[in-house]
Amino acid sequence: MSGAPPSYSFVALPPRAKDGLVVFGKNSARPRDEVQEVVYFPAVDHDAESKVECTYISIDQVPRTHAIVISRPAWLWGAEMGANEHGVCIANEAINAREPAAETEALLGMDLVRLGLERGTTAKEALDIIVSLLDEHGQGGNYYEDAHSCHSFQSAYLLVDRDEAWVLETVGKYWAAERITEGVRCICNHLSLATKLDGEHPELRTYAQSQGWWTGDDEFNFAQVFSPADDHLDCCAGQDSLEKQEESITVQTMINILRDKASGVCIDSESFLTTASIVSVLPQNRSSPCIHYFTGTPDPSRSIFKPFIFVDDVKLVPKAQSPCFGDDDPAKKEPRFQEKPDRRHELYKAHEWARAVIESDEEQGRTLRKTMLELEKQGLEAMDEILSSPEPPDPAEVGDLFYDCVDTEMKFFK
Repeated sequence: MSGAPPSYSFVALPPRAKDGLVVFGKNSARPRDEVQEVVYFPAVDHDAESKVECTYISIDQVPRTHAIVISRPAWLWGAEMGANEHGVCIANEAINAREPAAETEALLGMDLVRLGLERGTTAKEALDIIVSLLDEHGQGGNYYEDAHSCHSFQSAYLLVDRDEAWVLETVGKYWAAERITEGVRCICNHLSLATKLDGEHPELRTYAQSQGWWTGDDEFNFAQVFSPADDHLDCCAGQDSLEKQEESITVQTMINILRDKASGVCIDSESFLTTASIVSVLPQNRSSPCIHYFTGTPDPSRSIFKPFIFVDDVKLVPKAQSPCFGDDDPAKKEPRFQEKPDRRHELYKAHEWARAVIESDEEQGRTLRKTMLELEKQGLEAMDEILSSPEPPDPAEVGDLFYDCVDTEMKFFK
């Protein structure tokens, strides 16, 4: 698994997205047996000079962190994807670049996703926070829970809010970024930024020249300069899936794209599986709430997208959270990963049964899948009503939303 896992992140902005909505989505391709959990963290005020323990290193904490909801591999601190209370969504992609990623433990790209969400009130502010932390602490360390080999990657990010999106691609501490204000965009495990750069590390071009990767005579193309020689330099499967949509892109459109195995967007290979997915809808009208749909289970074609809305009193969902091993966790001890504990949460275990039924029993599997899609459809229709209502939703009703959806899903699996 030396190559970066083939996952995809998407955004559609007006006029391609429907009714003044921004639609965000990601499939997280990870090692097949890895468990992802969905976790909510409320906003917190922190003591002066306190530290935050990330996956491998501790860094200075900020005075206040925002409320966030994230989907993350259960063994690490950061996140593959998530959202915060201010309507910021961030997804991370592992990247292979011309310069090998550091194996030395530092911040993981997934740590930077969570730090951006906890500290940024807009996509651009989150980007600035990520590149500042990258400059201060660097990126590196094992991306997988694997004692036998270190799999380290460079990182790319899709950062989205109600108004715009940013693509941020990083190689070591060096970075480039592009702002997107309309249309569609996909990022994957290849560098994609070319000549249109709306931000970059001040020493980016000097560094490229010092390595002999760019002469300075021709136009600077970030992906061409920093990609490996054998890289084919595109995310065509994901971009094609977005661009071929003839109608306005909705939440349902994005879910359909994430479920598409024929295109390669939904990976199910010998090494990798789409272990979790997210779709978010961010209304440009600020009186409407942002809604975030998480699967919390592998393979979106056999999973239910369940809605989450930020309110002051969100009910926690232990059934979608993995067991906590505290300081005894093999991921926290050195040498790391000497054991691999069972990180499956209750929802994951119930979903394993459902996947087995769908794969092995044609009639029962069809019936179960139909029931799952009907349950999801009811949730989507209820959320459409909230988005079209002139009144904000009742916090008491939506605080239990994700909890109730997980609970209902598990009842169907019994």
